[in-house]
This record gives sequence, C-alpha cells and structure tokens, in this order.
Amino acid sequence: MLALQGDVREHAAVLTGLGAEVHLVRRPSDLAAVDGLVIPGGESSVIDKLARAFGMQRPIRDAIAAGMPIYGTCAGLILLADRVLDAIEGQEAFGGLDITVRRNAFGGQVESFETDLAVPALGEEPVHAVFIRAPAVTAVGPAAEVLATLEDGTVVAVRQGALLGTSFHPEVSGDPRFHALFLDRVRGWTRPAGDGPSAGAAVSP
Repeated sequence: MLALQGDVREHAAVLTGLGAEVHLVRRPSDLAAVDGLVIPGGESSVIDKLARAFGMQRPIRDAIAAGMPIYGTCAGLILLADRVLDAIEGQEAFGGLDITVRRNAFGGQVESFETDLAVPALGEEPVHAVFIRAPAVTAVGPAAEVLATLEDGTVVAVRQGALLGTSFHPEVSGDPRFHALFLDRVRGWTRPAGDGPSAGAAVSP
C-alpha cells in the first residue's frame, strides 16, 4: 500500500478483510519487500510530489516494468496512466497503462456521484461505484483492456497485464471484488531473481 497520501486506511481494511497482510510503503526499501502495490485515491499531484521527494518514483516505475501487480484507484489511476490531461504544471505520472486520463473529469467535490456498473470480468452482479472528484479515461491504447464504462460510454475501469485501474473507489462502497482481482495477480507473481526480498505483498496474500 503506497502510504504517502490518500485513503490508505480504507484500502487496508478491504485487503485485510480478504486475508492479505498490509504493509505501508513510503520508501524504496518498503517497496522492495512487497509483491503488490495499491496506489490509493487522494490528490494525484501531491502523491507525485511526495513520491519524488521520498525517492519512490523510479523504484515504482521499475516495479511496473518488472511486472509487479499494482492497483490504482482515482488518483492512483491517474498516476498509472501514460498520458494525463489537465495535469498541473510539472506533474508527472508513473505510467504503465496505455491510456489517456483526464483529471477531475466529472467536476469538483459537489459533483461526486454513485452508480451501478456492469463489470463482466467480476461476474453478473453490478458493482456499486462511488466517484469522488474522479478522473475519466478518454482514450485507450491497444495494450489496455476496458473493464467498465458508464452508460454514456465513458471508460472508468481498465487493466493491462498486472496493472489495474479504476476511476472510482471500491474501498468506499465495500465491494471487495476489484481488490480480490488484484490479489489474484499478486498471488501469481514471482519477483525477478535478484530483485530484493519477497515478503508477500503490500498486501501479503
């Protein structure tokens, strides 16, 4: 769990409920000891600045390149996108998802909303999604897979290899299926030889 800023506690509660051991990741040595990472919702520009200040940007990019399972919600989705629209000056992302994301695509806090989404990858039961100052995926490259859209076709959930991203906050609605999908990838991932200790996950399943 990247614990620089954002709703860390809510994600930790869901992951713990699924049987994972949660580790707070703030420094490169913390990242070297886990097998999966959740990038929580919060403020993407703040998380970006703190990641660089704590020397985390390059290690996270290296982890993405090595195939570490990573799940980003809201701000986390922005940080996993290869292309970000309406970013503040100097803002950077970790990248990895072949998508374009627009920050605050639905407006400010007062435009927050909830809706039910069809997510075939998670079964027939709809996912109740909570959008809070949420981003939207405006373009999807050939490497990424769309998992869910709003009724108007706006893409709000994607995955690509070991990377998973949602515009909304499953940790708020209490539906654990996206976190369970992430943990499935964590359990199936093996850290490359010589790439530091393997102590489970940010999240240890």
